Order: sequence, then C-alpha cells, then structure tokens
Amino acid sequence: GWCPLSPADAQTTQLLVEPPWTPAVLWDRVTLTCQGSGTPGATIWYKDGKRWWQERRDQFIVTESGTYECDRPGTRLSPSVSILNARLVLQVPAQALLQGDTVALRCRV
Repeated sequence: GWCPLSPADAQTTQLLVEPPWTPAVLWDRVTLTCQGSGTPGATIWYKDGKRWWQERRDQFIVTESGTYECDRPGTRLSPSVSILNARLVLQVPAQALLQGDTVALRCRV
C-alpha cells in the first residue's frame, strides 16, 4: 500500500497515472488514481481548474483531454496532470529522473 515518506507528505494528495508515461495521451486509456491520507471515497476531482462532476470515486478512466487534479478532505490539492489528445508524442517514464540516468523514450503515433 501507499505510505507517506514524512509527516509533511501525510497532508499531500497524490495523483497517479497509469500507464506511467508523460505526457499522458488520451488514446492510451489513461487511469487516474487519487491517493493520500484523506478520506477514501470522498475524492473531489477538478478538470481545467474547475470542480468536476465526477466525484466520490478514487479512480477513473479519462475520456476527455484536459488538466486534472484531485482533493480529499483534510489534505492538500494534488499536483496537476495533463492528458493530451495528440496524434504524435514523445514520452518519458513518469518518474523522477536525475542527470546521468539512462531513460527509455517512446515516440508514439
């Protein structure tokens, strides 16, 4: 399961993207999952900066391009995730990378 790394992280909501590539593209059937220490099942979703209709679900498959965030009572708003509707995209793994790391790139059409 998910475990915060420090007391500061305990108040942070995370937005997980599957498959874990960035930028995420709509035609990959992207699943967004909201995780954190707030109340499970009380998730509030935001799309393009506005409260969105799809609430009280911790996970869903994205059907519209846009910028998504989630929130749970008692925690901070998650970092945003953009889902593109692009025909051609160069993707990198959605993880922290450091200079000198070997990284796989994907050119997708």
